[in-house]
Amino acid sequence: MEQNMDLLAAAASAYSSAAYLRKRRHRFKQFTYGAQWGDSVRDHDGRWVTEGEMAARNGRVPMTNNMIRRLVKNIVGRFRSDPPVRGGVPDDISAANRLDELDSRMLEEFLISGCAIQRICCERRTAGSGVWVDNVDPRRFFVDRMSDPRASDVEMVGMIRDMSLSELLMRYSGGCGTRAGEIRSLYASEAVPLGSAGTDAIGTEGGAGFDFLRGEPGRCRVIEVWTLDSVERYLCHDPLDATVYAVSPSQVAVLKRKNKGRRHRGQPEISMKWEIKVGWKCRVLAPTGHILYEQDSTLPGGTHPFVMKFYPLTDGEVHSFVEDVIDQQKYVNRLITLIDNIMSSSAKGVLLFPEDQLGTGLQWNDVAQMWSAYDSIIPYRPRIGAPPPQQIVSHGADAGASELLRLEMKLFEDVSGVAGVLQGRTESGSTSAQLYEAQVRAASAAIYDLLASFADFRATRDRLLIALAPHAGRTPGDDV
Repeated sequence: MEQNMDLLAAAASAYSSAAYLRKRRHRFKQFTYGAQWGDSVRDHDGRWVTEGEMAARNGRVPMTNNMIRRLVKNIVGRFRSDPPVRGGVPDDISAANRLDELDSRMLEEFLISGCAIQRICCERRTAGSGVWVDNVDPRRFFVDRMSDPRASDVEMVGMIRDMSLSELLMRYSGGCGTRAGEIRSLYASEAVPLGSAGTDAIGTEGGAGFDFLRGEPGRCRVIEVWTLDSVERYLCHDPLDATVYAVSPSQVAVLKRKNKGRRHRGQPEISMKWEIKVGWKCRVLAPTGHILYEQDSTLPGGTHPFVMKFYPLTDGEVHSFVEDVIDQQKYVNRLITLIDNIMSSSAKGVLLFPEDQLGTGLQWNDVAQMWSAYDSIIPYRPRIGAPPPQQIVSHGADAGASELLRLEMKLFEDVSGVAGVLQGRTESGSTSAQLYEAQVRAASAAIYDLLASFADFRATRDRLLIALAPHAGRTPGDDV
């Protein structure tokens, strides 16, 4: 079994170079789904703590008003409410893949991370043979440096995949028992029984399997790598049987001997023309670098199976929709926490308790604990002529925090571009339908570029699906 450590190292390097993108995506995802106090800050002693821990140390309960999630749901909901644009994709392919559902989840990913990636293939699955579309997790994807929004400058692309040992043997043994034994030996330390301890539960992030070379518990890791290769070849034309074919340079000597024989017999010779062919080639690697499978692309145009869109890709950088509103979200949370702290402090006030009236057997910590409860009873020893314990309550002043919160809520809409009409709100109940639609179109202008980029991604995907439609009933050789 051939080994290609250089290709494995190149794929690992491409995967490592996207670590910053994956880290940012994780942060944006946390903010989208409500974990918004996890950013690190330095405390008074210079130690790194989370913002939530810092707030708790200062006596405040971190509170969250998740506005980012609402924005994302509004945009995805608006996308789903519009009539679906099929783009000429056959209905059977669209229905089998449930493209509307896939694209809605892909749009949500696009808003969070700025990445939209799908993989298209022809293969046989439990639902039957056909053309299949799969959303690709950005944590599993890698690509070399690219700056073209159309991804036309990509020369290497791929993903890490995990599968059971039985599926691994079915796909890559080629029906050969000897090769199956070789694959088993490669994965002797990886192919542990399914359902072993440490398997991620449903509903969890499941980040345990995203080391580049090590699969999830009970799964075998393979690295699918597509490279744009340049190959020398000779294009040949045989006039005797009117055939055109290509041969490698190593076969030229055989053709020359054949032409020498034809000259003696007076037959037309085979003409040869040297050229360099550029095309995509797939290799599936084991974590040891051994090649489990390799095949030239048989997709239309000889392309790779990945459709990708990174937004906006200015100087190769990716900046998502969610990234723009994180600072506003953090400030809203701080203001809500501040107002809650002011209200709770103002409601309780300060207790003045004479030292000589402390009840028998009580400690000051006991008094403080009882006083913190709204229905508590604090025993004390009264002294003649001495004032009893009393509470001093001041009227809380939020120093303009409420007005600032309203301003931040307005800025949140302005920065995101998702105005009230896109969220189903109207300025008055007498707004006509025509005026409302005009307001929606005007409000959509701020996010039109984002949605148009996603529409371009879908159009590119649809063109490939249309080209693959004639192969829907069979499984081409590029199945991996």
